[in-house]
Amino acid sequence: MRYRLFSIALLLLSGRLLAQHSTFGVVAGTVQDSTGKPLEFVTLLLVQPTDSTRPSTNENPSRFVKGAISDSRGAYAFERIQPGTYRVSASLLGYQTVYSAPFTLEAGQTAQQLPALVIREQARQLTNVTVRAQKPFIEQRIDKTVLNVENSIVASGGTALEVLEKAPGVVVDLQSERISMRGRENVLVMLDGKPTYLSTADVLELLRNTPSNTVETIELITNPSARYDAAGTAGIINIRLKRNKAAQPLNGNLNLGAGYGRFAKYNAALTLNARPRQWSLFGNYAFDQRNYWSVATIDRRLTTTEQPTLIQQDNYRPIQNTNHTYRLGADYAFSKRTTLGFLLNGIRTDGKSQGGTTSAIYQANVLTATQRTENDIKRFIGRLAGNVNFRHQFDSTRRGGQGRELMVDVDYSDATFQPVEQFETRYLDPRQTETGPRSLQRLNTTSKALIRAAKADYVHPFDKRTTLETGWKSSYVTLSNDLLAEIKLAERGQTVPWQVDSSRTNQFEYREWIHAAYVTGRRTWVAWTLQVGLRAEQTHTEARSLTTNSTVERTYLNLFPSVFLTRTVGDKHEFQYAFSRRIDRPNYQYLNPFIRVFDPYAYQQGNPYLKPQYTDAFQVAYSYKQETTVSVGYNRTHDVIVDINEQNDQTGVTRITFINLSKQTNISLNLSAPLRFTRWWSSRNAASVFHNAYRAQVAGTPLNYSRLSANLTSNHTFVFGHGLTAELNATYNSPYVYSQNQMQSFGQVSVGLQKSLWQKRATLRFNWNDLLQTQRFYGKVQFQNMDFRFATYSETRVARLTFTYNFGNRDVKGASNRRTVSEDEQRRMN
Repeated sequence: MRYRLFSIALLLLSGRLLAQHSTFGVVAGTVQDSTGKPLEFVTLLLVQPTDSTRPSTNENPSRFVKGAISDSRGAYAFERIQPGTYRVSASLLGYQTVYSAPFTLEAGQTAQQLPALVIREQARQLTNVTVRAQKPFIEQRIDKTVLNVENSIVASGGTALEVLEKAPGVVVDLQSERISMRGRENVLVMLDGKPTYLSTADVLELLRNTPSNTVETIELITNPSARYDAAGTAGIINIRLKRNKAAQPLNGNLNLGAGYGRFAKYNAALTLNARPRQWSLFGNYAFDQRNYWSVATIDRRLTTTEQPTLIQQDNYRPIQNTNHTYRLGADYAFSKRTTLGFLLNGIRTDGKSQGGTTSAIYQANVLTATQRTENDIKRFIGRLAGNVNFRHQFDSTRRGGQGRELMVDVDYSDATFQPVEQFETRYLDPRQTETGPRSLQRLNTTSKALIRAAKADYVHPFDKRTTLETGWKSSYVTLSNDLLAEIKLAERGQTVPWQVDSSRTNQFEYREWIHAAYVTGRRTWVAWTLQVGLRAEQTHTEARSLTTNSTVERTYLNLFPSVFLTRTVGDKHEFQYAFSRRIDRPNYQYLNPFIRVFDPYAYQQGNPYLKPQYTDAFQVAYSYKQETTVSVGYNRTHDVIVDINEQNDQTGVTRITFINLSKQTNISLNLSAPLRFTRWWSSRNAASVFHNAYRAQVAGTPLNYSRLSANLTSNHTFVFGHGLTAELNATYNSPYVYSQNQMQSFGQVSVGLQKSLWQKRATLRFNWNDLLQTQRFYGKVQFQNMDFRFATYSETRVARLTFTYNFGNRDVKGASNRRTVSEDEQRRMN
């Protein structure tokens, strides 16, 4: 687990601790419907409103204290509650939200039993109408899975990250900041076919700030061919942004949306397209303001000290992000066979949060000390990418209609990350009295990444059955990270100058050159198709610490073969056998050797000597009617890159670093099938069952973790007629292992309703994501001398309303899609 979790811990402030000899109280009660029947899965929130005589609203803000879910008896309980005046709210889908009367938990009172909360049902009625087919949200093909985001009701008004969390076989672990597919780590995430060159944490941040209304499709490719970059040992997730059909003279759409969980969210987007004569012009702008919260708790047990020690960390962080995304492009057709195109896209994010963390230290079950850290964080993210592309189709009249094609792309991308963080820590005794000066920290970081890439692809069909593809790609990436860390110790109200913290101030640079060439041949017989490819990549890297004046260089050449054999039996059955070899180079930030402190008990340090990891992937797949697919995969990875935890027994401080494990094996069974229950109710269901096994030596101790896990996805579509449709999406992830981490199960259920208006020129959508608020991450690490448990969750249960209006001529030829060349490089940036 990457201890970015502990960076959250630095940012969040949870409840206060009682003075020594005081006791925490328990607030308990039950919830039932109007007939007196106990209700299960009701969400209960314990809050402290500013005015306790009125319910919590925007005009009467409240402070969230704790949450709970009622059990089968309708019972709930909030534990470890300090004295104060509170209210309890109860909410459940289909019922009215209610609040309890205000009550007071007195000092020394150990328990407070509340009267039963009664919530009343809200009746809704639907009518029968005509059935109409539509493109499904999840589309399964034998070589990949496609999420048609623009057709999804539950995805409307959300973010690209929330859509990805609903993808079959994909696990987005916000606790460890990881993305896996079919149980395999190190997925290559692309935007419009281009690597992002971002770390996984930064990819998650980018997707979290990308409105789903700007996304057209998400492609999940588990076994890519030689034409794709060899990076991404678990496969490729390609996110394609929208580009509407071009009209003459003009068309487009306007999108307006709002949402609410605990905080409000707003978004708006405008897309314009035109095709004057030989030109195809298009543009898109989207605004998104997203306010949300995040909570994390960590219990760390130290048994190697003189007395058993428990460190409890409770965190709360409200976050506000304002995002601007834009996309401009033009194509000029010199002739029917020759096109020159230009593309410019960018994103700007301004974020801020004020929160903190409370760390309570217990020895022999007695509170001995408390540390409280408050923070003020501002973050700027800017990314600008440009692309020039050329496409020419040669005369095909002499080849039976099979034409040759040449495509050339040139990319340039500039990304900047500028967080400014300030922390103030107070040290308290058991009576909550300050024991010394406060510790203040100020961190100013500037990270920049420049990506230059170019590629050319040539397709040469010899006849209708035989095709040869070849291509070349070169990329040059430079990254810089400049961190200025300052500290000071001061009594409250005292003015003390800042001093540079040389142990953390850091300047790091990274340069990478990759040159690649590939060739792929494809031959079709009556019932067989064989595709064989070979890709060669020459890599040279330089990781340099200006602070320590040290440089680590690597140069290596790799070959990546791929084989795909497809057998068609009749018009319903298709079999495919596939093999490919892939690579994952270390994330740039993993190589930075300097220290990043998360809290007084955890810090992260990079490893400049990390090596790439290599995966051999085998897959056998079967498809029935191009709808139902079954596949079995076996993947063997060498020099697996993982983050590990190392604990200092004397101080209790944990160091997180990155190493290469000897090997990991992954075996998976995957099934995807559509079901039609009635004329108006259909579903697409997917299951991925996989077994992960880690075999390595970590600091002289064998790491032999393995587990059978599963990912289940079910998406249901309801067509009621008269332009009214509905959608339900459910996912479940069973317990799984990653490196030293043992994670518990989690999942989500989301629903949506859509109404077409004005002869389908407008659409009104309502959706409610994570109804049961079960998208929460729980896990533990019990390895060597370490024993800690953690949990994190955020504002995932959100209701949204989205309105879309299409204008202009809709029945025109579509503009060409654009893929750029630097997708892989951008994935590993920062």
